[in-house]
Amino acid sequence: MTALSDPHTSSDMIAAHGGRVTRTRVAVLDVLLASQQPLSHDEIGEALRKEGVPHDRVTLYRNLEWLVEQGIAHRMAGDDRVWRFSVVTTSEHEHAHFHCDRCGQLFCLDALTPAFAIALPNGYSMNRAELIVHGACPGCSAPKSGT
Repeated sequence: MTALSDPHTSSDMIAAHGGRVTRTRVAVLDVLLASQQPLSHDEIGEALRKEGVPHDRVTLYRNLEWLVEQGIAHRMAGDDRVWRFSVVTTSEHEHAHFHCDRCGQLFCLDALTPAFAIALPNGYSMNRAELIVHGACPGCSAPKSGT
């Protein structure tokens, strides 16, 4: 799985966007590529720590911002107002997100592409719109065995 499905490695993806290929930037992108769901700054930092990648909060934040600015990653805010990051998987990143009200996880719903038909007043222009569906994820909805 790679963003925009062109470059094959994190290093290639970063270089293709004209960025410096640093150990931390590659490691951050590797963490995002390996994740099945969007991750918070703290979750990414913990994954880097477990992999033995030295970093600090500011460096991590700057790398995440660069990935978002380049269109390699995107971010969305959960109900807890914490940014979560994931890799952009298509050139047109327009899909809904799902927030599990039970466990708090946020998921990309790539198969659900909302059509935004918004009539804005004169003088307004839209850059993006977000749709977050709330409910219970499969793990929280599944009946618990033995209860």
